[in-house]
Amino acid sequence: MRTSSDRIRHTILFELVSLAIVLPAGSWLFGIRLEQMGVIGIGSSIVATVWNYLYNLGFDHLMQWRTGSVAKSLPVRVAHAILFEAGLLIVLLPAIAWYLGISLIDAFIMDIAIAGFYVVYAFVFNLAYDRIFPLPETRGELAGAAA
Repeated sequence: MRTSSDRIRHTILFELVSLAIVLPAGSWLFGIRLEQMGVIGIGSSIVATVWNYLYNLGFDHLMQWRTGSVAKSLPVRVAHAILFEAGLLIVLLPAIAWYLGISLIDAFIMDIAIAGFYVVYAFVFNLAYDRIFPLPETRGELAGAAA
């Protein structure tokens, strides 16, 4: 299982890389000022950072308890990413609608577009993170797979 310092590194890297992509892309895509996108992005990032740490800790404990391992198969990774984004959607939707002065439907459409990006991004980021920073118990498996 990952250490607390590894989880913190994971969370910080995840959020920094995503903000570098989302702020300019979201501003352009949704036709809102970069400053507005910045407030949405940074506010969402703060909420997501706390959620990321707690969600991944809980998910890994559940996997350890259910399967005896935290190694994630492809279907588990897909479910992991979708459930993560669903939790954020529930929390962020009213805040985005209020801040931008838009309807919940418009905020939902915007949030779904952002969540769609994050589902793909979370999958790719976590896959890359596990390859760059493998768990001690999987290092031998990764070396064997590369051969």
